[in-house]
Amino acid sequence: MRILAALSIVAPHGENIAAGRKTVEVRSWQPPTLPIEDLLIVENSRLLTEDGQVDPDGVAVALVDVVSVAPWLPDEVAAACSAGWQAGYFSWRLGNVRPFSQRVRVPAARKLYEVHLELASLPR
Repeated sequence: MRILAALSIVAPHGENIAAGRKTVEVRSWQPPTLPIEDLLIVENSRLLTEDGQVDPDGVAVALVDVVSVAPWLPDEVAAACSAGWQAGYFSWRLGNVRPFSQRVRVPAARKLYEVHLELASLPR
């Protein structure tokens, strides 16, 4: 069993990250430390807007590294798979994307949270 930091992403953007189409995740907040290695991307179907909210139907889609965080720039809209730019957000630059070959059900939660996974299910 391994404990991983996780970040939930509303569909279809978890799959976009796993496929390499989305290389920037946009958030209104910054992580406490960088870099973040082996961040579990959990895709879920609904936006979680309140602290403590959990979606039990999340699916682990990839492991990524967050290599840097900076203010989100207008020229990063395509990399974020976004419909448009808005000031005041942060660009989490993703690298070393390792998609899961099989989807693993895990709960989705707000901000960064911990997930316990069996080592055999992790991509290399």
